[in-house]
Amino acid sequence: MIVRTASAADAAGMTMVLNAVIAEGGTTAHETPMTEAEVLDHYIDGPDVLSSVVALEGDTIIGWQSVGWWHDDPHIGTFVRPGLQAKGTGGSLFTATLKVLRGGDLDRIIAWIRADNAPGLAYYARIGFRDIGADPQFALSDGRKVGRVHRRFDLRQAGGSL
Repeated sequence: MIVRTASAADAAGMTMVLNAVIAEGGTTAHETPMTEAEVLDHYIDGPDVLSSVVALEGDTIIGWQSVGWWHDDPHIGTFVRPGLQAKGTGGSLFTATLKVLRGGDLDRIIAWIRADNAPGLAYYARIGFRDIGADPQFALSDGRKVGRVHRRFDLRQAGGSL
């Protein structure tokens, strides 16, 4: 696996991964597929993007992670192709994200995770995010309340490595 900074040329592959995760359901609050243009602006090179990295097997993007400003905080999103989760891709992506963000002005990264997303909750706990709040009333567009857990990773913590 190769992990590197994302570029505009990665928009199609990143969109395919994101839309596959959305279609599978259960692990993202995103409910509507995105276009390549939306992925490019929101997650690769738009004005609010702070970091964007991709993981590849050969020439195929198998996962990606982006940190960008949302609700006045640097929020993280991680997406790995269905069937390939829990095989080290997320950890490798986060290592690359930390290399981009450390040494800058940020002191934190925020993750808002669906409360019913057990794999996502386990992933963010494993890489060092800690609970800072929750929104038990968070609901999907169909009205189902799934809740949301709010977590924080301190970029300037002692040791600060995975």
